[in-house]
Amino acid sequence: MPLLAGPPAPEKMPDFVRFLGRFHPVLLHLPIGVFALILIQELGLIFGKNSSQLRQTSMFPMFFGAASGIIAVLAGFLLYQGEDYGESAVISRHLWGGIIFACVAVLTFIVKSWTISRAGNPAFYRTLLFGSVGVMGFASHDGATITHGEGYLTQYAPPPVRKVLGLEEKKPEKPKKSEATAEVQVVYTDIVAPILERRCVECHKEGKSKGKLRMDTFEMLVKGGKEGPAFEAGNSAKSNIIIRPELPEDDEEHMPPEGKKDIEDHELAVLKWWIDSGADPKKTVAEIEMPAPIKEAIAKLLPAAAAGAAKAEAPAPEKKPAGPDAVLQASVIALSKEFPGAISFEAQGTTDLTFTAVSLRGNFDDGGFKKLEKFLPLLVSLDLSATKVTDQSVAMLGTAPKLRMIRLAETQITDAALDSLIKLTALESINLYGTKVTDAGISKLSALPNLKRLYLWQTAVTPEAIKALKEKLPSCEIIAGTGA
Repeated sequence: MPLLAGPPAPEKMPDFVRFLGRFHPVLLHLPIGVFALILIQELGLIFGKNSSQLRQTSMFPMFFGAASGIIAVLAGFLLYQGEDYGESAVISRHLWGGIIFACVAVLTFIVKSWTISRAGNPAFYRTLLFGSVGVMGFASHDGATITHGEGYLTQYAPPPVRKVLGLEEKKPEKPKKSEATAEVQVVYTDIVAPILERRCVECHKEGKSKGKLRMDTFEMLVKGGKEGPAFEAGNSAKSNIIIRPELPEDDEEHMPPEGKKDIEDHELAVLKWWIDSGADPKKTVAEIEMPAPIKEAIAKLLPAAAAGAAKAEAPAPEKKPAGPDAVLQASVIALSKEFPGAISFEAQGTTDLTFTAVSLRGNFDDGGFKKLEKFLPLLVSLDLSATKVTDQSVAMLGTAPKLRMIRLAETQITDAALDSLIKLTALESINLYGTKVTDAGISKLSALPNLKRLYLWQTAVTPEAIKALKEKLPSCEIIAGTGA
């Protein structure tokens, strides 16, 4: 199949092919489980007494194992053709290992049938069976490596097993750095790399480099992938690892992909700061100028580093605000039953709320928004993208003074909604992608002193109006696509 189909071309694959391919992780467990059963049966045949009975009971599992092996390999091949895994020896080895296993499994079934019908010596069949199980084991190991990273199956293997496999003796983990050394912690190694590890490396590592981009080492970030380096030192606005996460969530190019947890705002702020500061892989926290917002962002990721950068004693701990009372918790739970997964507390121990209607989309309108009225004073984040809300709902936000982020992408709101938004002085991010706003409306947003990010894709707003707004809000990043 690989020789006839040629190298993968995901951009040319129809969605139906990619849909079928993604069943591979489900289907592959069938032949693995079945062949494990057959192996147990044959060991019982070798060491047991009722050999004739065991030989008969293993026929159907052998047929089912071979058939499911073929189906799993076909799905795997479609997955390989429909996804961009980059150039990887592990991917290639896993592909051919699966094909060889399916072929040997079919041959094993044929030989087993012949052995039973002829009452022949089962030695050849058993040799093929053990061989097919061995190939299956190697292919499974490569599959785990692709999904979870190098050494996933052997990372915690005991010393005797590591010795048999020829692996190095596992060294004891080094103790974590103490707070006393916080100011000499390296920004890339101790702060940036862990962010990328959590959000990006799963799909951009050795053995699974989507877009031929690896993000597991600094050198690989610089090398880049199909679209060039992952970042442009000194210019975060033109860096791929910043542009992709800031795209609308329903954009096909948005990263991380659907189903993966999005990068947090404070993590994105730290990445931008590091890139704009030159993206040096060796500089420490104390060697790079750190604005107050970045100190706060890093404090969420690495409190010790923030303390070292400040070079000052930590202030007396503030009294934690009271968490939600029983009445508020009960109200949130009640609304969650009507709008599952939509409303939640921003963090444990706080009364601040977030609401997202992403899963509701066209089923959420002004009537549904009316049910949020008593929660508005506590809202800090609101996502109404692709819903049926109108200016009527936005007008109700006058009672939401804590609101920092709002997404109104692909809704029917107009300039009238912006008259309501300019009263929310805490707003930091507004997404108006695909709405009916115009130059007259966005000019009013200059009244928002804390606005840091504004999305204006596919609107009637002109480049001239955007330029005028940038002059009034120089610290606000306006993302308007190629048309502005």
